[in-house]
Amino acid sequence: MEEAKLICLNLEEIRRRSIVLWRGLPEDFYNWKPDDDAMTALEMIRHVLAADYGWTKIIKGEDMSNFKSPWDGVPLKNVGQEIEMAVPYREEFINTVKSFSIEDLKSTNIIHPGNGKEKPLGQYILRIGYHEAVHAGQFISYLRSMKLPRPFIWD
Repeated sequence: MEEAKLICLNLEEIRRRSIVLWRGLPEDFYNWKPDDDAMTALEMIRHVLAADYGWTKIIKGEDMSNFKSPWDGVPLKNVGQEIEMAVPYREEFINTVKSFSIEDLKSTNIIHPGNGKEKPLGQYILRIGYHEAVHAGQFISYLRSMKLPRPFIWD
């Protein structure tokens, strides 16, 4: 299997499992957070979903100096709406990753605008998956703290 397709398979599996977790959140708990400095449960979901738009711009090498998220000004409503709004941005992200050759993944360097660190494109994209997986773990912790059942994601 080509490297980009294998990376996409991993990204899609991470997202599939995240969605299983997110759909386990009852509306009454959307605004729950473990402390005043943390994101609410629904804010965390948006954070993960909205990131695809920025990741796409970064891996395409677009200028991020005037970045504006499509989510800016959109009120948080529910898990379903958040997932639905993210679909076209996720598709663009995955299609962009699929378009990279093995050579692109190895030789193109990406500088993350948030920390200035330079990484090969393939490594950078794998870290994107890690970002979401970390938030999935946090979300499981949120559910545990809320004393809610944790959906089974280990199929």
